[in-house]
Amino acid sequence: MRRVVGAYTLFILNEFSMWIAILVYAYSRGGAPVAGVVALVQLVPGALLAPVFAALADRHSPAVLLTGGYLVQAAALGATAVAITGGVPLAAYAGAVVTCTAISVTRPAQSTLVPSLAATPDQLTAANVVVGWVEAAGIAAAGSLTGVLIWFGGVAGVFGVCAALSIVAALLVAGLRVPALAAPPQPDAAPVAAGLGASVRLALGQSRLRLMLALLTAEAAVVGALDVLFVILAVTVLGRSQAWAGYLNAVYGVGAILAAPVGVLLVGRRLGVPILGAALVLSGALAAVAADPGLAGTVVLLTLAGASRALLDVASRSLLQRSVPAQSLGQVFGLVEGLTFAGLAIGAVLVPVLVHLGGSALALLGVAAVLPLAAAAGGRALFSLDAQAPVPVVQIALLRSTPLFAELPAPALEGVAAALTPAEVPAGEAVIRQGEQGDAYYLIAAGQFDVFQDGRLLRRCGRGEGVGEIALLHAVPRTASVVARTDATVYKLAREPFLTAVLGHAATERQARTIASGLLAADAARDDDPQATDAADPG
Repeated sequence: MRRVVGAYTLFILNEFSMWIAILVYAYSRGGAPVAGVVALVQLVPGALLAPVFAALADRHSPAVLLTGGYLVQAAALGATAVAITGGVPLAAYAGAVVTCTAISVTRPAQSTLVPSLAATPDQLTAANVVVGWVEAAGIAAAGSLTGVLIWFGGVAGVFGVCAALSIVAALLVAGLRVPALAAPPQPDAAPVAAGLGASVRLALGQSRLRLMLALLTAEAAVVGALDVLFVILAVTVLGRSQAWAGYLNAVYGVGAILAAPVGVLLVGRRLGVPILGAALVLSGALAAVAADPGLAGTVVLLTLAGASRALLDVASRSLLQRSVPAQSLGQVFGLVEGLTFAGLAIGAVLVPVLVHLGGSALALLGVAAVLPLAAAAGGRALFSLDAQAPVPVVQIALLRSTPLFAELPAPALEGVAAALTPAEVPAGEAVIRQGEQGDAYYLIAAGQFDVFQDGRLLRRCGRGEGVGEIALLHAVPRTASVVARTDATVYKLAREPFLTAVLGHAATERQARTIASGLLAADAARDDDPQATDAADPG
C-alpha cells in the first residue's frame, strides 16, 4: 500500500507539473490562442479513452494497467523534453498529448487497486485519507516545483524531471500481483464498448444523473480555464516571470489543502447548500481577481478559490455517489472521468476566445459566470435530487462497525446502507430458521439474538453483528436458526444487493468468506466436542 500511495504521489506531481509547463511553453510561443489549442488537443484523446480505461481496470489487473500507464508517461515526458531542447514544438506538443492520454489510465486503475490491497479496515481508511490529501497537496507542491524548475532549467527541465519521477513510480508498482477486482469476463460477456454504451444510456435516461454530470463537467471547465488563466495572470496581469504561473497554481493548491478538514464535515449531510455555496464563492473569488487587486490580493483570492473548488468537488461527487446504484458506480465514474477531460478542454478553449474579445478581465469574468449559470439552470433540481437522495447516517455507522462491511469503499457502503430495510423483532421470534432457503442477510442494530443448530445454542449475537451470510455465499439452506432473545431491531439486506456488494469488492469478499468459514469450522468443532457446546451456552 505504501508503494502504491508513493507512486501516486509522484504521479500527482507529474500531472500538474507537466500541465503547467506545456501551457507556459505554448503561451510563450503564441500567446493564449496557442495555449488553448494545445490544451484542447491534449485533452480530447483522454476524454474519449478514459471510460475505456475505466472498463479495462474493472476487467484486468489494475497493477498491470497502472505500471503500463506510468511507463508510457515516462517515455512521452522524456520525448517532450528532448523536443523542447531541440526546438521542435510540434514534437513537444505530440509528446504532451501522449502523456495526457496515458494519465487518464491512472485514476481508474488507482481507484480499483487500493481496495484490492487493503488488508485491514484501518489500512483502507488510512490509504483513502492519504490519497485524498495527496490530491490536494499535489497541486501546491507541483506548482512550486514547476516554478523552481522553470526558473533554474527552463521548461525542458520540468519534463526531464517528471520523466524520471514516472520511472520511479512504475518501479514502485511493477512488482505488485493483484487480480482484477471484478470477476474475469466470460466468453459471452458484453465487450467493453457495450459496457460503455450501457453507462451512457444509464446517464441519459435519468435526469438526476444528467444534472450531476453536467455540474461536474462545468466544474472541470472552470478548472481547465484556470490552468490557462494562471499563465495569463502571472505574465500579463501581474507582470511576473513564467515561473509565477507555477506559484499561482501552488497558492490555489494551498486553498485545497486548507479545505480538506472542512470536507470531512460533509459526510452524512445534505449537500445541496454546500454545492451551491462553494460554486458561488469560487465564482465570486474569480470575479474579484478581475478587478486587479494586486499580487497580495490575487494570492488571497486564489487561495479562497482553491478551497471552494475542493469543497465543490467533494460535495458533488458525494451526491453523485448517493444517487447511483452501487452496481453502476464503475460505469458512471468512468463516464465522469471522460467528461472531466472534456470539461477541461472546453475551459482551456474558452479563455483564449474571451481574451481575444475583451482581454484578461473579460476572461476572468466569463469563467466566473460558468458555475452560477449552471446553478441557475439546475439549482431547483439539485435541491430536489438532494432531498430524494437519503442520508442513511445510522445505517452507515452500523455498517462501519460490522467486520463484514468495514472494508467497503464509501460509495459502495452508502449504497448498501440505502438498501437496508429496518424491522422490529419481538423476543422469541425467529428471523432465520434452519433448513430454509436463504433470501436475506440481517444486521443487528439493537437487542440480542441466540443462534441454535439442531436445538443446541451455538452463540449469542448483538449490535454490530450480522447473521445469514453462510446460506447466501455458499448457496445452501440455512445452517442454523436465529431467535430474538430480547426485543430487537434489525436491518434486512436482500440477497441480490448483498451479493452485489460483497462479490463486487475483493477485500470484502475475502472477509465475508473468512467469517463464514470460521463460523462453519466453529460449529463443526462444537459438534465434535459436546463440552465446547455446553461452554458456549451461557444459560
